Amino acid sequence: MTRAIPIYQVDAFASRVFEGNPAAVCPLEGWLDDPTLQAIAAENNLSETAFLVRSGEGFEIRWFTPRVEVSLCGHATLASAFVAFERLGVDGDVVQLESPSSGSLPVRRRGDLLELDFPARPPGDLREAFDFAAIFGTEPVQALNSQEDILIVLDSEADVRAVRPDFGRLEQWPFRGAILTGPGEDCDFVSRFFAPAVGVPEDPVTGSAHCVLAPYWAGRLGRTELAARQVSPRGGELWCQVRGDRIGIAGRAVLFMEGRVYV
Repeated sequence: MTRAIPIYQVDAFASRVFEGNPAAVCPLEGWLDDPTLQAIAAENNLSETAFLVRSGEGFEIRWFTPRVEVSLCGHATLASAFVAFERLGVDGDVVQLESPSSGSLPVRRRGDLLELDFPARPPGDLREAFDFAAIFGTEPVQALNSQEDILIVLDSEADVRAVRPDFGRLEQWPFRGAILTGPGEDCDFVSRFFAPAVGVPEDPVTGSAHCVLAPYWAGRLGRTELAARQVSPRGGELWCQVRGDRIGIAGRAVLFMEGRVYV
């Protein structure tokens, strides 16, 4: 029997369409089997598809790239909260989201901003040796380890923008991906994110990377409130606040498309 599933495509961390990071959001009446969820995400061919199932006063949430399920995704969580407020009848200023892998992830509405409440993932020492010049065409000022990715610090925003990775080499890394960062010209810091191993060559705007970036830059700049920009070709703006072991990550979202998936 064919089922019709609502689907919304939302540009997250964007003030208008065609910017930020597009995510698909599929509200479900109950969980489908994992191969079907993965097939829908592969068919969407966006960096992330989020699936929501109502649970109590909120929703359970899971995220899939075109290749794999991931443990945490910022832009698709922002997009899911936007859909919950604008299409699913959530009242008030907070939507409660619960991830089986990352726990409680409430999202608060603050004017035209949506603010994620995510776990901090401060980076630590990198013990492995990598040929960064061969992969990125430049040597970092610093390279640090994080829970899933490597954080690579460069001298300037221009250096971050200029990187053209060797995706074949990068896909062989024993990490989800690489976060590149440097001081911003008109914001506190900029970044780019590459994860070809999970089907995302370059992610337009990566909320979860800021769980790593915000603690690093807060320590370096001596401030807990930070303005950030991801300088991918689409680009996006984020506002971060470090709160001990949690990070507030705020941005805007815009609906691009809605329809039905038939499976």
